[in-house]
Amino acid sequence: MHAAMELVARLVTHGARPVLHCSGEIDLATLPLLRDQLHRAVVDHPGITLDLDLDGVTALDDTGLGIVMGAAARAREAGGDLQVICSNERLRERLAITGLDRAITVRSGLDPAQ
Repeated sequence: MHAAMELVARLVTHGARPVLHCSGEIDLATLPLLRDQLHRAVVDHPGITLDLDLDGVTALDDTGLGIVMGAAARAREAGGDLQVICSNERLRERLAITGLDRAITVRSGLDPAQ
């Protein structure tokens, strides 16, 4: 059994837009951190589109996908939105297979114009 990798999540501003950079594994052990960080980012930035940068994420389980979907719903209720930034092909395939990419915008990189 391999040692679990920690999740690091930090909120930064890219242009005028909040970006939650995540790296590591999103699994049962790290879900509370992801949930808390996403919730705080959505609450602190009502009416704004939040970018969730998953480029550093090595694993994302189904519950993690559910947390991302829930955060997107809360952001939309607050007049904003959430979009996922992901250039990892394997992770993008997972987002497509699960249908998350039809519910949430998935982009391959941060757009400096936004």
